[in-house]
Amino acid sequence: MQMKKLLIVLITATVCSLNITSQTATTDEGVIINGVKWATRNVDLPGVFVDKPENAGMFYQWSRKVAWTTSDPIKSSNGETIWDISMPSEAIWGSHNDPSPAGWRIPSIEEINKLLDTNQVSNEWATVNGVNGRKFVDKKTNNSLFLPAAGYRYGALGELFESGSDGYYWSSSPNEDYKVGAFNLNFSDIYAEVNCFIRRDGHTIRCVAE
Repeated sequence: MQMKKLLIVLITATVCSLNITSQTATTDEGVIINGVKWATRNVDLPGVFVDKPENAGMFYQWSRKVAWTTSDPIKSSNGETIWDISMPSEAIWGSHNDPSPAGWRIPSIEEINKLLDTNQVSNEWATVNGVNGRKFVDKKTNNSLFLPAAGYRYGALGELFESGSDGYYWSSSPNEDYKVGAFNLNFSDIYAEVNCFIRRDGHTIRCVAE
């Protein structure tokens, strides 16, 4: 009887532990910066946040829900080890392809511009637990947001570039004047700005609340 009772306790403890881990990975309290509620962590696998704000998570091609590693060797969330060089063809990044956890979505370029509004938000190069990135601080509330500089994967080959020195974060906004491009937040140790990159490049994702 004692052995059976012990077994039940162990099984119950394991189930509780798994539930806690799952909840931590798929939820985020968020932080409001210049009127926009941002997640405090990057997206990892589709529907999952990384466990720490300084963790890079995974790369995504624009308007695709397949994740790719931010360090080598290259591997996708589908188990693929060969980079997809095809060009994403969808006109918009719709909810059906959005890898954000429930309650979150890819930011628009307008929302990224609010993060870059230097009248309301300051930003500077920072290092958190040995990870380089850029810190954004709301001037009114002092709320802060850290984005790690994970680099990107080059769309034509899948090669990893600028890890630790530059950040590339997708917006959901396509570039209407450049049909194979889409807008993103791009930063280094000396600047933070909006840029346009080829849609098949692999960039990180930081969500905003729906």
